[in-house]
Amino acid sequence: MRKAAIAALAVSASLLVASYASGMSTPTLKGTVGPGFTISLTKGGKKVKTLTAGKYTFKVADKSNIHNFALKGPVKKTLTSVGFTGNKSLTITLKKGKYTYFCTPHASSMKGTFTVK
Repeated sequence: MRKAAIAALAVSASLLVASYASGMSTPTLKGTVGPGFTISLTKGGKKVKTLTAGKYTFKVADKSNIHNFALKGPVKKTLTSVGFTGNKSLTITLKKGKYTYFCTPHASSMKGTFTVK
């Protein structure tokens, strides 16, 4: 009986740790640039407007070799380059402030903004 109770306790502890760890996963932001003259950044299917400071995984689908996906603000990164098409994933720790995501060659028309608090 005692061995069964210890085994049950061990299984419960393992499930609790796994549940806690899965809740601590890095949030994913989905970026898309192209194939036309469009650029977007979403989280859970909704346009990103405000985020909490911390780590995020950016998954960018670059659908045109004439565009790129760049980020400027307190943290600056170029996630894809002009000439590249395909998917890229990068984990970035965002600091508080205002950010702009944009296509470098078409920055005046292909851009969006969000705030990190």
